[in-house]
Formats: sequence, structure tokens, C-alpha cells
Amino acid sequence: MAADVDAESPSATLSPIAVLTLIGGAFLPILSFFIINVALPTIGTDLDASKAELQLVVGTYGIANAMLVVVGGRLGDAFGRRRLFLIGMAGFTLFSLLCGLAPNIEALLVLRIGQGALAALMTPQVLATIAATLTGVSRVRAVGMFGAAGGIGAAVGQILGGVLVSADIAGLGWRLVFFVNVPICLLVFVAAIVIVPETKAVDRLAVDGVGALLLGTTLVFLLLPLTEGRALGWPLWTLLMLGAVVPMTLLFGGHQRRTERVGKPALVPPSVLRLRGMQIGLTIAVAFFATFGGFMFAFALATQGEAGMSPLEGGLTYLPLAASFLVVSIYNAALQERWGPSIIARGWAIQAVGYISCGIVLWSLWPNVGPLTLALPMLVIGFGSGLVMMPLFGVVMAQVPAEQAGLGSGLLITTQQTCISLGAATVGTFYLAVSTSSLGQGGALAVVEFTIAAISIVAVPFSLRLCRS
Repeated sequence: MAADVDAESPSATLSPIAVLTLIGGAFLPILSFFIINVALPTIGTDLDASKAELQLVVGTYGIANAMLVVVGGRLGDAFGRRRLFLIGMAGFTLFSLLCGLAPNIEALLVLRIGQGALAALMTPQVLATIAATLTGVSRVRAVGMFGAAGGIGAAVGQILGGVLVSADIAGLGWRLVFFVNVPICLLVFVAAIVIVPETKAVDRLAVDGVGALLLGTTLVFLLLPLTEGRALGWPLWTLLMLGAVVPMTLLFGGHQRRTERVGKPALVPPSVLRLRGMQIGLTIAVAFFATFGGFMFAFALATQGEAGMSPLEGGLTYLPLAASFLVVSIYNAALQERWGPSIIARGWAIQAVGYISCGIVLWSLWPNVGPLTLALPMLVIGFGSGLVMMPLFGVVMAQVPAEQAGLGSGLLITTQQTCISLGAATVGTFYLAVSTSSLGQGGALAVVEFTIAAISIVAVPFSLRLCRS
């Protein structure tokens, strides 16, 4: 069984198999976030669910996860990262099984909250353990694999969801998208017990309970109305919650400054956020994950809408994107060594070319598009996105001391999960609004792609500041 060591101990190390085991803990939660998309129509029919309830199937998972990731990172620093990883993995396995057995939509929504919450205990331990045990090229490669897990998980989720729903094995239909987690989780769980070492901070820091409550409330006030508002016609409660986001954010920030000033451990220490590299890195993360999450959501709606693709065809359209992520993950360390932090700016530029190309194809051929006609643009988008995402985690984590590795990991994953949900809500609302115009769904999706390309171009000079941080 793996030994227990402190984070700063030189004996704490990870074998390649241990790294892959941990990466499974990053891959599965993202897979579960995206695999559900293609199953929503079937869930709606089978469980007699409204559109608002179907949005909550996605939203409750993302909100619960985003609320608790920073807390999960802090708990791992204090009580042991492997311990929290195993607790999270065991709970995630159980809730995945229960989600697949859900008898009605109400039960499924409650179980999705539990699934997202347990994922929040598991995921931050991955980056934190890597940061605490590896250095040099090994660390760069492992962090790159973590980034790749997010992109590949998103693409594979759409592909696998389409395959499973279309196969309808034993008449299980949408339930398979939850059941598929169980054998993978069990394998990762057993491997983690045997080969992943225990690490934790030398000095145990108390968890900032008030800060956690304020952060969680702020995220609920932001994400819940954005997820449900459009489907419900923007009732008063959604507007009131959105209006409370700014004061809640200020209240949380003030509490964090006071907590750190009196020498107590803040949930999100302002001193860490003041680091130039952390500020730039998190800003880039917000822009990237919001646009990426919005693109995936709008693309799925359009291709399975007017384009008439089946869930399987829609899923296969993401295959070139997933392949690009895989290639970038393999050569990530060599590319970072050659280009340094400028690799992120190069990724934005390549990604912009991909989105523009995809938009032109959609504008020209819609609705006669399919996996083959979109293959090249999706390949370029995946390559550029990989060059942004994979080095980004390493750049931000490099700003965080080893004893706060869980904090840095939690901040990144909170940003990732929040912005993927935020992107799906905001970009999705924008897409749906434009799609009702004379442009239709194809024109609306092309406009979304051109908009993301413009954001990518603006991000290039901003990202170059990382070279000077």
C-alpha cells in the first residue's frame, strides 16, 4: 500500500501509473458533466420532465461541484489528499449508480447534487498531489495530462453519450450514461489505494466555514438563475438573485481580507489572488472555460436540431477535437519547453482560426453538415484549445506554495466548473435568442463561433503578459 508522507517530503513521488490513476479523478467529473447533454431528450420523455427540470439535471451538478471544490481542496491539504480522493471517488461511484436507478426527475435532481458534491472532494486532490510530489518535466507532463483530461472528457462525454443512448443496451437508454461510471470508478479507487501516496500540508489549516458559506451562496445566486431563468421566462426570483451577486461578492471579499488580516486561514487568501501570474491565469481561465463551455452547449443544440444529426453523429463530430487534445497532451512538455508561457497566446491564435473556419463551414453548408465536413475545423479548435488549457494549469499552480496546493487546485477547478456552467447559460441564451431570428440555428451557431474567435484574438496580447509575470 502507498506510504503516507508530508507534502514537502522528498520521498513523496508519483509513478506514471499513479499519475494516470489520479487523472481518472479529473476525467470522470468532466465526462459526467458533458455526457448528460445528449441524453436529456430521452430523460425528458422517460421521466416526464420539463425543459426547466432538464436544465437543472445539468445545473445542479455543476453548481454543487463549483460550490465545494475550494473546500475540498482545503480539506485535502489538512486531512490528506489521498484520503479525500478516495472518499470522493467512493461517493461519486455510489451516486452515479443511484442516478442511473432514479425512479423520477425529483430523485435524479437530488442525486445529481450529491454526485457533484462528491466530485468536488475528489477532483482538487489530483492537481494538489501532482504539485506536492512532482517537479520539472514530470510535473509539467502530469499537469498537461490534467488539462487534457478536461478537454478530452468534454469531447468523449458527448461521443460516449451518443453511443450509449443510441445503443440502448438492455433497454436502459439514458441510464447507461450514469452506469458507465461505476466500473471505471471502481478500477481507479482500487488503484489509488495501492499506488497513490498520501500527502498533506505540514501545518493543518482550519477550513474557513463562513467563507465557504459565502462563496457557495454567491455561486448559487449566479448560476441557478442563469441556468433556469430563460426556461422559466425570467421570474422575479431569478432577477433578485442575480441582483444580489455583486453585494454577495463584495461581502465574501471583505470577509476574506479580514480573515487573512487577523492571521486566520482564509478560504481564498487575497494575498494569493494578488500574485500577478495568478490574476492573469485566472482571467484567462474565465475567458477560456466560459467560451469553451458555451461552444459545446450551443454546438450540441444546433447539430441535433436543424442539422438533423442523431446523438451518435453529433457525438462523432467531437472526435477530431478529442484527438487534438490527446496529441497536445502527449507533446505538451516539449512544446512548453520550446515556447514557454507564450504557448498559451499561440493556442488562442490557433483556436481563433479554428472557430472562424468552423463558422464559415456552418454559414456556407448549413444544414448539410456532418462529422466529415466539420472534421478539419474541429481538429484545429481542439489543437488550439489544448495549447491554452494544458499549460494554463501549470502556470497558475506555479504561483501557489506547495503547502497550499489544494487551494490553488480548488481555485482553478472552481473557475473551470463555474465558467463552463456560466458559458453554457450565457452563450446558450445568446445562441437561442439569435436562432429565433432570420439567421436560424446554423447562422446563430456561426455567430457564436465568430464571437468566440474575436475573444480569442483579444486574449492573445493579454496572454503574452504571462511571459513577463
